[in-house]
Amino acid sequence: MIKNWINAFRLRTLPLALSSIALGSFLAAANGSFQMQIGLLAVCTTVFLQVLSNLANDLGDTMNGADHEGRVGPARAVQSGVISLKAMTIAVVVFAICSFVSGLGLLYVSIGILNLKFLFFLLLGLLCIAAAIKYTAGGKPYGYSGWGDVSVFLFFGLVGVCGTYYLYAGNVHTAVLLPATTCGLFATAVLNLNNMRDVISDKLVGKNTIPVRIGLKNAKRYHTALIVLAWVVAIVYSSMAHSTLYIYLFLLLLPFSVSNMLQILKKEGAQLDPYLKKTALTTLFFVLLWGIGMNW
Repeated sequence: MIKNWINAFRLRTLPLALSSIALGSFLAAANGSFQMQIGLLAVCTTVFLQVLSNLANDLGDTMNGADHEGRVGPARAVQSGVISLKAMTIAVVVFAICSFVSGLGLLYVSIGILNLKFLFFLLLGLLCIAAAIKYTAGGKPYGYSGWGDVSVFLFFGLVGVCGTYYLYAGNVHTAVLLPATTCGLFATAVLNLNNMRDVISDKLVGKNTIPVRIGLKNAKRYHTALIVLAWVVAIVYSSMAHSTLYIYLFLLLLPFSVSNMLQILKKEGAQLDPYLKKTALTTLFFVLLWGIGMNW
């Protein structure tokens, strides 16, 4: 039973989710604004939100027919019957509450309560929870209309990195948008890779992701563009940062990133599944090396 829930949590998605928090934290540390308490609460909130998103995705895809016997990816808990619809619904509610409570703690520690900043971030947090649930669950999920890429870019990139930085520093410099963009582009590439894997089954059930809309060949070009642009933006920011050469430590991962990208161009269907983990881990290691270089 516990193993079924751990599988449903999809822990392999956590490195990608934590990348934006890590990058925002590294940027704040480079600015002398890092606080351990804020960092730990940000990690907890992010983990709760990511697990919430995964559980809601499992629930929503089953209810909307996207998870079925002909699906290419790993079997989902509700569709396969190892977790009941009722139990999964309860779990979604529980993790939504955990995300909310953890988020409140984060806001209390970083910016206090009962002020305009608190209200703004409270609304933003509620929007994050709603976005996590509405991606594939409920009526008219936006993930079925091709808007998942925009959502992932915003929440895993701009909101995740800039929001984290603000909670530490109390402000956001315009330059922070560049590393936030890099993180968002990498995250969007992972989602696109997932959608390329499932393009045939998604098309059958009317889940109109970007690969379904533009075709697998063009989706691979789109994937390549996302990865290349992410690297270019990172290099541009690093050249503007007036830091030491250590800031370019992330370039050590360039051969791995290029290799993965070229291999993805040759694969389709279930063959793409291993590259989801590889791309997500590459993103996390990219952020770690970049952050260490910023603070060397």
